[in-house]
Amino acid sequence: MRRKATRKSGNLRRSKTKLGLPDLDHSKSAVLNSLRSPESKRGYRHAIDEFIQWYCSEPRLSFNKVVVTRYRIYLEDRRLAPGTINGRLAAVRRLAYEAADAGLLSPELAASIRRVKGVRKLGVRLGNWLTAEEARRFWQAPSPDTIKGRRDRAILAILLGCGLRRRELADLEFTHLQRHDEHWAIVDLIGKGGHIRTVPVPDWVKAAVDLWVVAAGISAGRLFRCVCRAGKCWGVGVTERVVWHVVKDYAKKIGLGQVAPHDLRRSCAKLCHTAGGELKQIQFLLGHVSVQTTERYLGCKQRINGPVNDRIGIEP
Repeated sequence: MRRKATRKSGNLRRSKTKLGLPDLDHSKSAVLNSLRSPESKRGYRHAIDEFIQWYCSEPRLSFNKVVVTRYRIYLEDRRLAPGTINGRLAAVRRLAYEAADAGLLSPELAASIRRVKGVRKLGVRLGNWLTAEEARRFWQAPSPDTIKGRRDRAILAILLGCGLRRRELADLEFTHLQRHDEHWAIVDLIGKGGHIRTVPVPDWVKAAVDLWVVAAGISAGRLFRCVCRAGKCWGVGVTERVVWHVVKDYAKKIGLGQVAPHDLRRSCAKLCHTAGGELKQIQFLLGHVSVQTTERYLGCKQRINGPVNDRIGIEP
């Protein structure tokens, strides 16, 4: 009796060692779908797209530890910051994990890729901080006589006075601004990583916002809108790129050089600390999970020589 050769049911196809563009795109979509934060999605998308462009630029034998190590060397040769390189490598590791999970890459290769070491950070890379005088000149630089100038004043005032990220500012709605404990605040703001916080709004910031919304004639929806050259509002909101250009344009106008939106967030933290603000309250304001992150924003570290607890009023 003739017997048919049989195969095991549910036999999986052999995992690949080299991924094509469709496989990489599939794995990239899986990575992005697993992330909640818009900031994380934007960062991972950029990092993965850059890796795919490099990976597909010439024929490669396989997607493995050696290739990813070569990619790390390529990033180092571009003189990128250690934090930037490690972030790019984290995205590549996540890409390999999702590829293996979908059966596109062998688990052994994915595990070897996850063992690629990042770049060691030597020292602390500091950002830019504005002095109180520079910050005052900065947010007052836009003209209060035009609708665009009033909008830009309000944007810079919120960045400097409330320490918001540019994505958080772009997503602000009228419903976020509420009166609590006899003080204006941005309530239930969803920040990085999905963390929710409440941000106090100084009176001078609220006054700048009020001038903008009255001039624009808006009272619902997104707080900030685009302004055309004719001085009329349009659209339903602004993008992060609009916020970026507002900061860059006025920094150049008053001669501050290289200032990014995140530098205004750092400046807010530093000015709060200089004014006597408690570290914990600054942490709440910025929405940091770790107080160590807040310390980096302040550009300070614990002082052993002449510490804060040397003279606190209970000494004998």
